[in-house]
Amino acid sequence: MNDEILKKIKQLPPLPESALQIEAVYQDPDSSFNDMVKILEKDPLLTADILKAANSPLYGFSREINAISQAVGLFGMGTVRGFALASIVKKSFSLDLSPYNINNDMFSALSKKQHGLTTAWCLRKENKLLGVLSPAAFLVEIGKVLISQQIIADGKVEAFKDALNELQDVEAAERKIMGIDTPEVSSSIFKHWRFEEGLVNTIAFCQDPDKAEEQDKRPAQILHVVRTTVPIDGIVTDASVEAAKELISKYGLDMPSFEQALENIR
Repeated sequence: MNDEILKKIKQLPPLPESALQIEAVYQDPDSSFNDMVKILEKDPLLTADILKAANSPLYGFSREINAISQAVGLFGMGTVRGFALASIVKKSFSLDLSPYNINNDMFSALSKKQHGLTTAWCLRKENKLLGVLSPAAFLVEIGKVLISQQIIADGKVEAFKDALNELQDVEAAERKIMGIDTPEVSSSIFKHWRFEEGLVNTIAFCQDPDKAEEQDKRPAQILHVVRTTVPIDGIVTDASVEAAKELISKYGLDMPSFEQALENIR
């Protein structure tokens, strides 16, 4: 790994107490729906962030969600955990994505669309995977923040933009200029914060799921499809959808549910 980026990861502050409490409840097999609700309700700002995210039209609910208990009931503990962690983690970073030719609003919209597609696709038939996939879809791109910081610090902005234009592949450009890519950095961040191995591995292998352990392959495959569908500029195109459908066929994933979920984000 790039030594300077590795240093940045090691210098990240610890997660706040609210995140640790959410993780403790989520990982405890004896915890309940109400335990999660009680933890979230202690933090009014976090509650507001979760309800704002949950009411996005990306999820296709026709009625307003106005209580944390309602959000947990509709989405499940795993998905609401993803909402909460996304809100907490993103406040730990200073964002400047200009080397990628995107601004902060575009970056936020990218993660919301990727998460919206993941949740709508998996909510019914792959619900058990959402405990891993919800935070993974929200946060898989966070590695770009540290890569961008280092590109700027090294004075390699123009070289990186040239590589993007030449290769038309974000991860390939990252590897060419920085010797590392987004999934590697993002997974290293969550390993540093001691998240569960399944989440770390889903992100680490999301561009090459065949290299993942058997139990991590399916969530890594789904994340690969989602990132292919919703590229870095957040614009879903006929070409990106066609490429995603080829992956769905290759991996044997559920096509009708994907097509239905796609309507939500379009």
